[in-house]
Amino acid sequence: MRNFLAFIITLIIVPNAFSQDLRPRAYGISIGILKPGENNAITDVTGVMVGHVSIVEDENVRTGVTAILPHAGNLYQEKVPAAMYIGNGYGKLMGYSQVKELGNIETPIVLTNTLSVPLAANGVISYMLGLPGNEKVGSVNAIVGETNDGFLNDIRGRHVKESHVVAAINNAKSGPVVEGNVGAGTGTICFGYKGGIGTSSRKLPEELGGYTVGVLVQTNFGGVLEINGVPVAKELGNYPFKDILEKADGSCMIIVATDAPVNERNLERMAKRAMMGLSKTGGVASNGSGDYVIAFSNAKENLISNNSDSKFLETSYLRNDEMTPLFLATIEATEEAIINSLFAAETMTGKDGHEIKELPVKGVLEIMKKYGKVE
Repeated sequence: MRNFLAFIITLIIVPNAFSQDLRPRAYGISIGILKPGENNAITDVTGVMVGHVSIVEDENVRTGVTAILPHAGNLYQEKVPAAMYIGNGYGKLMGYSQVKELGNIETPIVLTNTLSVPLAANGVISYMLGLPGNEKVGSVNAIVGETNDGFLNDIRGRHVKESHVVAAINNAKSGPVVEGNVGAGTGTICFGYKGGIGTSSRKLPEELGGYTVGVLVQTNFGGVLEINGVPVAKELGNYPFKDILEKADGSCMIIVATDAPVNERNLERMAKRAMMGLSKTGGVASNGSGDYVIAFSNAKENLISNNSDSKFLETSYLRNDEMTPLFLATIEATEEAIINSLFAAETMTGKDGHEIKELPVKGVLEIMKKYGKVE
């Protein structure tokens, strides 16, 4: 009964929790040189939708599910070109090998906690098999990523259920994306502060194609925090070398979306650049960190039909020489998405009374002003 109540409360509250006022740009911190899209979110890539279900129960359960849909149609019948890149492979990303082999994605992308990956996959499969047109489908490559929220969450209890996953997918929508302590980011930790879900986007100028790149992150990793080049961790005194190394383990899931007509090979090149965005925030991709990037293109002209009568794919992809602006957009959007997750997250108490403080935004702003990084 408690699971059911938490589920209902989440669906009512989460969609109304977004606020641009909590983001770095609202304080005059502009990361990079390219302009963000309308919502500065992965959903600025037309067709992409995001849904969250947060599970907060009693004193010990702090977890959830985030679903990213590349488009609103039947993804099995209209697959999207895709690639994955492993920054550091201490993780449990389900679905990697088939994407690596075939270069496409055929289900929503779901993020959750480490021990809930199998159950989350069941939810994705149930959702896909139930879609009209999939009555004869006998194989589904569910894409499920994770980070370990076990410090704040009773992860061994495996509180994520199939119903939560299906609800996150069905609840997905375009427009602003809720950030911070929500969905798969409910119980995560980043740079020793409360982490969570973050997102950002970049819109290329028309002379560079006018394409959009959007990024969504689930931040649960460590290192020496920098914001827009400013050594925030050092200024806050939060950087003793031994402690940094002990706390650097964790994970970061990074989802990169674009409407540019990019094939799987160049999508992998974009995915590699997302790790450069992570490094600009001070992340070190430690030995015990699962840092994975999933990149896809939902350009309508290059969707991969499952029922084509032709033996050939008729596609038109960008040349290698046209990729550099998309690389820059990926780096900038990843960096900002990570910082957005920190600004939006709030102090949380969870399992066994463990508490993780939110980023001290007021102190950070004073540091940014000191370095002339506030407009």
